[in-house]
Amino acid sequence: MTDVFGASHKDVHEQVVFCADEQSGLRAIIAIHNTALGPALGGTRFYPYESESAALADVLNLAKGMAYKNALAGLDLGGGKAVIIGDPARDKSEALLRAYGRFVESLGGRYITACDVGTYSEDMDVVARESRFVTGRTTANGGAGDSSILTAFGVFQGMRASAERVYGTPSLHGRRVGVEGVGKVGHRLVELLREDGAEVVICDVDPKAVERVRLRHPEVDVVADARTLMASDLDVFAPCALGGALDDETVTTLRAKIVCGAANNQLAHPGVEKQLAERGILYAPDYVVNSGGVIQVADEIGGFDMERARSKAAQIYDTTLKIFAIAADEGVPPAVAADRLAERRMSEVGRIRAIWLGH
Repeated sequence: MTDVFGASHKDVHEQVVFCADEQSGLRAIIAIHNTALGPALGGTRFYPYESESAALADVLNLAKGMAYKNALAGLDLGGGKAVIIGDPARDKSEALLRAYGRFVESLGGRYITACDVGTYSEDMDVVARESRFVTGRTTANGGAGDSSILTAFGVFQGMRASAERVYGTPSLHGRRVGVEGVGKVGHRLVELLREDGAEVVICDVDPKAVERVRLRHPEVDVVADARTLMASDLDVFAPCALGGALDDETVTTLRAKIVCGAANNQLAHPGVEKQLAERGILYAPDYVVNSGGVIQVADEIGGFDMERARSKAAQIYDTTLKIFAIAADEGVPPAVAADRLAERRMSEVGRIRAIWLGH
């Protein structure tokens, strides 16, 4: 049974909402981790979870990650996430999405939603027909469009910072980078890496995703699965699929000197970051480098401007370097340094926001 209230103060969630609409088949969970910096912003994941317990565990982890991600991205937004239980290819419908939108609206702006795995900008347009608190909409409807554009760009900036730390240069030219998952974000990351002159090897559970990359870049190598990729001769491993790729077993086989990718919750459990550090592998915390997408959709709240959002996402390079420097100074893994920096901002700014303004 998942502990909804959390084992420690860091894991306590402010609000968890279970949403159901029998006629449309909607079963969803919205989790708000922290609103110290502002309303919670985070995407909606549409996924065929094995059980409601698995869905709850995932949404709680993702919501916490969003709180830390938004804090380090410099946004005045808290962390939240939502999951819809089901197969999007079979279960997604206008009625279901609009029912979900009603539940988002019922929270009165405490939670702002966007796209995630299994949902797209077109889906957010449908949700927005029932709620004001929706970002990641299509450009035709005044939105930011596909947030994978700046997600990939931000990961690339984090990877450049990692290369600067390990190799003394931010260029990936001539480096061999393994990308696990070449879907919405991964295939865009491959484009950026090839433009920079990196050698790329990929894997994906979806043969169509692999074929799309190979059609554009026939020079890209392909391996059978993630474990084979991690055991390959790599300079950088970029997990861009679902979370939990790095566990006790895979860390021991990993040959890359850098881990930097778009996936959320890449570490299977606490302590993996220490194992990476002990093996001399630099880990760029996932919620730092993959924050380009949330920067993109957050910019939509005030009227979207791609150049402004891209400029802010470019700062991920400096933030990543800052975290590496703090980690070195304090003798802790980068993941610990990133957590401390995010918690400090949530605490300091959250305290200031407690000053009563009289309205």
